[in-house]
Amino acid sequence: VQLQAFGGGSVQPGGSLRLSCAASGSTLGSNAIGWFRQAPGKEREGVSCIDSGAGFRWYVDSVKGRFTISRDNALDTVYLQMNSLKPEDTAVYYCALVHGIFLGNCPRAGVQYAYWGQGTQVTVSS
Repeated sequence: VQLQAFGGGSVQPGGSLRLSCAASGSTLGSNAIGWFRQAPGKEREGVSCIDSGAGFRWYVDSVKGRFTISRDNALDTVYLQMNSLKPEDTAVYYCALVHGIFLGNCPRAGVQYAYWGQGTQVTVSS
């Protein structure tokens, strides 16, 4: 499975971006999807994940209330809506897929994900 993450860019603090994750040559299907980010000089961090049925969503504390993960099965795309962006949100954002049906939960550790997108840069700066 090849994943593509896109939608990054440069915004001012308080701005919004919507990231998208889609599969190339395959489908996301009902697999759980996670979003991760890595800032320069920092370890990769789990940001959010969504379960197979889109009924469970997890967010890291630092983005709760500002980011929303969703999936559109008809378009086979997972989104990360990012509002009220802060400079500390600056990072390369990756989407990842883990095979399997996860209901009521989703993996939060990067090591649990087998497939990764190429990353999209998000820069929040005034």
